[in-house]
Amino acid sequence: MTRHELRTPRLSLRAWRDDDLEPFAALNADPRVMRWFPSTLDRSRSDATVARFDSAHTELGYTAWAVEVLRSERGPASFVGFVGLVPPTFDPPFDHAVPCVEVGWRLAADWWGLGIATEAAAAALRLAFLDLALPEVVSFTVPPNLPSQAVMQRIGMRYAGVFDHPRAEPGDWWRTHVLYRATADDLPGPTVRSGRTQP
Repeated sequence: MTRHELRTPRLSLRAWRDDDLEPFAALNADPRVMRWFPSTLDRSRSDATVARFDSAHTELGYTAWAVEVLRSERGPASFVGFVGLVPPTFDPPFDHAVPCVEVGWRLAADWWGLGIATEAAAAALRLAFLDLALPEVVSFTVPPNLPSQAVMQRIGMRYAGVFDHPRAEPGDWWRTHVLYRATADDLPGPTVRSGRTQP
């Protein structure tokens, strides 16, 4: 399977490396970053997330890539989080195309506010539709997470209602999620150059 990677004007969306594990664990332990998730992650769960992403990259050709900043007003950085395409980790309780693929992101708090998630997620959507010919991509979050919903809207995704997360118990604050969808007809922005690396 061809392992896709992406390059945008400021960013490299690349395969994960061993030296990403420590900063990713720090990111996942930061209550600011994990505010809209059920909990922070300890090191073992953080590492398991990377293993899942790496396995998806090998099996599917796409993944939630490690994001490297090549240039920005804050300078370069070898790792600031992830952005990319992954199957949901639960059986979606909403209508969806097959395969069901989510576009998602998680960035270190020091790198918020620069448009990195928007730039990278837009590149991921273009790969999804122009290279991979996926029929649809979804994204979701809890309703109070307005910054992530703003990213979804900026990359051309459409609000598609709400659903109850199947892993949440009745009464859990994070049970209700908002759902967004996109197809190739929703693509905005300029063409992004994609690259491929062999496993």
